[in-house]
Amino acid sequence: MMEQVTHWLEKDPDPRTREELQHLIDEKQFEELEDRFSQRLEFGTAGLRGKVGCGPNRMNRLVIQETATGLGHYLIEQVKDATNRGVIIGYDGRPDSMQFAHDTASVLTSLGIKVYLTHDVAATPIVAFGVHHFNTAAAVVVTASHNPPEYNGFKVYWENGAQIIPPHDSGIAKEIDIAAAKPVPLMSLDDAEKHGLLVWLKEDYYQTYRSTMNGNALLGNHQQPEAVGVAYTAMHGVGANMAETLLADAGFTKVYSVKEQREPDGAFPTVNFPNPEEAGAMDMVVALAKANNADIACANDPDADRFAVAVKKADGEFQMLTGDQVGSLFGHYLLSKTESAKHLVGNTIVSSTLLSKIAAAFGAEYYQTLTGFKWLTNIAMQKQTPEKQFLFAYEEALGYTVGNKVWDKDGLSALVAFSQLTAELKTQGKTIWDQLETIYRQHGMYINAQHSTALDPKAPPIGDKLRADQPSQIAGRNVESIEDLKALTKTYADGRTENIDLPASDVLIYHLSGGARVIVRPSGTEPKLKCYYEVVEAFGETETFGEAYEKAELAMDLLIAEHQHTL
Repeated sequence: MMEQVTHWLEKDPDPRTREELQHLIDEKQFEELEDRFSQRLEFGTAGLRGKVGCGPNRMNRLVIQETATGLGHYLIEQVKDATNRGVIIGYDGRPDSMQFAHDTASVLTSLGIKVYLTHDVAATPIVAFGVHHFNTAAAVVVTASHNPPEYNGFKVYWENGAQIIPPHDSGIAKEIDIAAAKPVPLMSLDDAEKHGLLVWLKEDYYQTYRSTMNGNALLGNHQQPEAVGVAYTAMHGVGANMAETLLADAGFTKVYSVKEQREPDGAFPTVNFPNPEEAGAMDMVVALAKANNADIACANDPDADRFAVAVKKADGEFQMLTGDQVGSLFGHYLLSKTESAKHLVGNTIVSSTLLSKIAAAFGAEYYQTLTGFKWLTNIAMQKQTPEKQFLFAYEEALGYTVGNKVWDKDGLSALVAFSQLTAELKTQGKTIWDQLETIYRQHGMYINAQHSTALDPKAPPIGDKLRADQPSQIAGRNVESIEDLKALTKTYADGRTENIDLPASDVLIYHLSGGARVIVRPSGTEPKLKCYYEVVEAFGETETFGEAYEKAELAMDLLIAEHQHTL
């Protein structure tokens, strides 16, 4: 291992990580060195993501340069005219992000690939938008999204504007391994600019995204926006300027931004975890909403591809909507605004099945994919036809895409669309809660929940154990069918089987009587089993929203308790 460490010290261009590595050697911290050098940070469909530090198993300048080299070689090999079409690169507000983006540009231009590089931080959807705008071969965003401060990441988009899916992930990974054994090619950004290989994306590019969103017909519902109060936080990320601008463009005059969280700050000083889903992360924006009597309290995550919202209740308190509630509201709203029979909407296997019922009621086509937004947009492009155009997709982890201007989740356009939905309802004397009740009364009271169970790392694979002993009942409900996404078969209680048209994945889906559902999937990154639950309860004509919700919550508690007991 020490030979590998010495070789790394010779190649590492960053004095800070060289110093960190030398310190580990001097202090004889062999366990830490083993962790840094036992493997390479794995490149997958999400690109790279990991803690910043020295060594091949961390995010650092050398890892970035080697990754960019592998990506560059793969693009030249796989994409027609990749060198001229180029790659768009952007980055978030974390401490190393700009340097990592510039290193990526130095490598790609040295390989003769044209680079469009943002002159400043940029929200992830603004960069993803550029793939189609410039017809580039790919895009790279240096971001760790909503991960803790010590992380960074390298996200790759393909020429179709969506995040990469197999086989591109493994193809790029192979090229990275080859690149890591050779000297890294670099060209200074000044030289790249002189040779016409580097184009700086200045303010006019950001304004192009802005004007495109303002021209998006799905964001053109301007019904008394000035009557709605919107509190907003960028959560120390890069979304504030564009979020506030788009809301102003759409006519929202009562917008209140959390000052302490408005500017990019990779240390995230006011939140324990910069993820709107985490407890406490929305506290400041909710407090601001209450102080200004706003209707909704909204957040983007730090790279502004996710959107979260808390909505004022009748008692003046605010309650967070789940990703599934927002997704269902969006699906209903967008289909009601368009020729719904001509549209395609989708969500992931762990998201609520309510969207499929809403789509059916509107006569729209519904599709379902594996977990991960990369699947939602890649599959949408395959499925859409001139007669059935893609309209909307979401995943329960707060990711939404409204229309086809960006082929990835976009928290900025979602913010505008949700504010416009709120305004339309307000003109009718209704609230978001009233609209949710209308949807639930039509289709049933849907509740979704997630539960993770820690596993013994030394135990045999849990999926194999579950498949060997399949239940006929869960929590007193009959198992009506089981979808095994590893075998790609759906088996009914009467023995009939069907093939499943999805990529293989270690997932089991149990469809239970009464419309309930249990999904189990082992985590790909740690020893735990992720379980996703859904219950659907009838919404009686005489029942209030609160009564129906409480009844569904009790059913959910029972389902989780009984299922967890069997694991």
